[in-house]
Amino acid sequence: MPVESLRVADPGGGAALSPAPDAGPVVEIRRAAIGDPLVEPLLRELTHEYVTRYGPQAREEMSRYPAEAFAEPAGGLLLLLLVDGAAVAGGAYKRYDERTAELKRMWTHSAHRRRGLAGLVLAALEREAAAAGYTRIYLTTGPLQPEAKGLYLAHGYTPLFDVDADPLAPRAAGEDGPPGGHRPLPFEKHLPGGAPGARTS
Repeated sequence: MPVESLRVADPGGGAALSPAPDAGPVVEIRRAAIGDPLVEPLLRELTHEYVTRYGPQAREEMSRYPAEAFAEPAGGLLLLLLVDGAAVAGGAYKRYDERTAELKRMWTHSAHRRRGLAGLVLAALEREAAAAGYTRIYLTTGPLQPEAKGLYLAHGYTPLFDVDADPLAPRAAGEDGPPGGHRPLPFEKHLPGGAPGARTS
C-alpha cells in the first residue's frame, strides 16, 4: 500500500519535485520487502555502484544484514519511489538503538539522478522513522561517494567527522566503515517531535 501519492509537474529535466495535483505523472512512495521484485533494480544498481567504487569486496555490504532488519515491526522499513509504477529511487532504515534509526540502501536509478528524488526519499524516511518513535537518524557513507555526502549536508545532517580531514585516510583497526579499508563518514540528525535521548512510546 502506498505511503504517499502525489503528482509532480516535472519528474525529469532537473526540476524540483513539488505537489501538482493536475499535472505530470504520479509519484508514489511505497513500502516494500527486500524480496519484492520492485526492489531488484535498487539491489542490482547499489551492488554495481559499491563494486565500481570500492572493489569486489563491496559485495559483502549488500548481504551484511538479514532481510528482517528492514522489515516491520523489527524497526526497519524500505521505501520505493515509483514514477508511474517503475522504481526510480529508494532507501531504508533499520533499528540502530532504542532511539536511533540507521539509514541504509539509499539509491537513485542511474537514469533519474540530479532530479531531487533522493531528497524526496530521505524526507519520507525521516517521517516514517519519526512516526515509528525514533528521535534520531544515524548513517554512514563512504569517501568515494561525494554526492551522498553533499545530499546529507544539504538536508540538515550533522557530520560526525572532521570535514577538513583527508576523506581517503585508512580507518583504524576494527573501525566499521565502507569496503576497501576507507574511513566512514558518519552523520546524524535529530528528528522533530521528540527530545533527543528519549524515544517516544
